[in-house]
Amino acid sequence: MTTVQARPTPDNRRWKALAVCLTAGFISLLDTSIVNVALPSMEHGLAASEAAQSWVVSGYALTFGLVLVPAGRLGDMRGRRQAFLLGLAVFTLASAACGLAPSASWLVLFRLIQGTAAGMVAPQTSGLIQQMFQGAERAKAFGLLGSVIGVSTAVGPLAGGLLINAVGTDDGWRWVFFVNLPIGVATFAAGLRLLPRFPASTGKREEFDLFGVLLLGAAVLALMLPLVQEQQWTGRLKWALLPVAALLLAAFWAWERRQGRRGQAPLVDLDLFSLRSFTLGSLISLTYFAGFTTVFFIYSLFLQNTVGYSALAAGVSVLPFAAASAVGAAIGGRLVMRHGRKLVVIGLSGVVVGLLGVVVAVQLVPLQSVGWATAVPMVIGGIGSGLTVSPNTTLTLTRVPVHRAGAAGGVLQTGQRIGSAAGIAVVGAVYFAHQANHGRPVTAIQLGLLTAVGISMIALLLAVADLRERHVHPEPERAKETVRRGSEEDGAEEAVPHGS
Repeated sequence: MTTVQARPTPDNRRWKALAVCLTAGFISLLDTSIVNVALPSMEHGLAASEAAQSWVVSGYALTFGLVLVPAGRLGDMRGRRQAFLLGLAVFTLASAACGLAPSASWLVLFRLIQGTAAGMVAPQTSGLIQQMFQGAERAKAFGLLGSVIGVSTAVGPLAGGLLINAVGTDDGWRWVFFVNLPIGVATFAAGLRLLPRFPASTGKREEFDLFGVLLLGAAVLALMLPLVQEQQWTGRLKWALLPVAALLLAAFWAWERRQGRRGQAPLVDLDLFSLRSFTLGSLISLTYFAGFTTVFFIYSLFLQNTVGYSALAAGVSVLPFAAASAVGAAIGGRLVMRHGRKLVVIGLSGVVVGLLGVVVAVQLVPLQSVGWATAVPMVIGGIGSGLTVSPNTTLTLTRVPVHRAGAAGGVLQTGQRIGSAAGIAVVGAVYFAHQANHGRPVTAIQLGLLTAVGISMIALLLAVADLRERHVHPEPERAKETVRRGSEEDGAEEAVPHGS
């Protein structure tokens, strides 16, 4: 099966350029979880209220998700190298500002800026991979990206615990941000030297769809705000924003269709959704992130609040998942070209088995030993996670025209952010509600984990359904003419994995 994609750069330095992208991606994703264990330090050293602590965490996730698609499109139009370096520079400066924040209000403001910068960096990474690599090399590159996603998400609590343990409670939270400075500066310097300078993707100047940005931004804000503030924003009024989000998304879809009919460049090429690999892959990613990212949230709380682990010990307890996830993603990157969607099914099955193993261990093992008892299930779940994230990213983006790769990557990652926020809201509600009403933390963590298993099962069913559908109705050799024509402007042809 063939499709048309961009000719990769002949520069032998592209693997070093990939290392630059992955390093920036690592520190930006690390900051989604590293601050969780620093919240008590912020309360002690900065007198941060519960509301301020909530916004330190959720504000970053909110602005991160808001800018992914517009930033990806901006990189498509004006150059991914420039967008990447700008985002990385702002992220590094915002990290310094967070560490130096004189009050909780300033810290929240700087976190919002930091999240915006992280959202600018993220879609450029997938777009640059599309441009620099093809075939088996692209799959390997996405495998490494999957390793970074898995490790950065899981290792955050451990890194935060180490820093606070080393520096102390009063100022430990500041070093959670300061640690980004040397990495950010070194990565920026390396990026200036190593990132390739690609010409404009289509050879013609396109107008930025500003109204589309406003519609999509308002829709994502209305969707994510009640989710990230589910615990702090009491009452049911917040859920009224969800139908507002649906109306705004419908308006965005209609506007983008109008842009296409008028021959103007849309923010998101809606014909991408005619690609089954892109549509199903995005849905699988959304539901999977809703399931697996919530595990670290409630499990870390359980270990610290119920078992009595320190922040460092709680971080060490999830380390097996992080290490196994990196291994699984690297393996998945090598095998996806041969096995396609089957690999995602195997990976999701491993995640479900691993989470069920954690549930059993919590039930059968004395609490003080639960960290050791869950190590093997965490390894199984981690390998499954790596076999899910890496191959699914490759399969989702493999047919996307390179000149739309940034916006497409932004759509994929926006789904991941929305899924994470929704999962934490749902699973967190189950966990906290049972604790409040029944006072049984062991049962609460089991119910929370089983809820995460149920969400992961939805992703598994989507992958199985897609796999069966491919046997009956293989995806066409070419995508719709509008997508294919855009691809042909990008360069040479490339083979795509049969099982994609």
